[in-house]
Amino acid sequence: MNQSRITANLPSRDFDATEAFYAALGFERAYRGDGWMILHLDGLLVEFFPHPDLDPKTSWFSAGLRTPAIAPIRDRWAAAGCWSEETDIPRLTGITDPAGDVPGMFCMIDPDGSLWRIMEDGGPA
Repeated sequence: MNQSRITANLPSRDFDATEAFYAALGFERAYRGDGWMILHLDGLLVEFFPHPDLDPKTSWFSAGLRTPAIAPIRDRWAAAGCWSEETDIPRLTGITDPAGDVPGMFCMIDPDGSLWRIMEDGGPA
């Protein structure tokens, strides 16, 4: 049976730089052409399109990842050591305990200014 899925589509100012950044986080190349790149990590896919004129400080692109356990992902990404100061790009936040259906969450902003919200999946399936 063919299973449908949704993937994040995020901008990249430079595919080489984007691929190197995400490789440090554990992602591997699934596809790369002149106008599209797909990276994967543990069965997750994220797709990138070229956007060479993007200003990372004004980017509004984002992706969400809901997963049963966020701490191992955050630990793995924090160990990559590719983070700037707290307010710079790229950056990684600590785990917070937001109100509502999300037991825990952290955020990552990649070098192109795309915001990732990584949420512990405590809500409805």
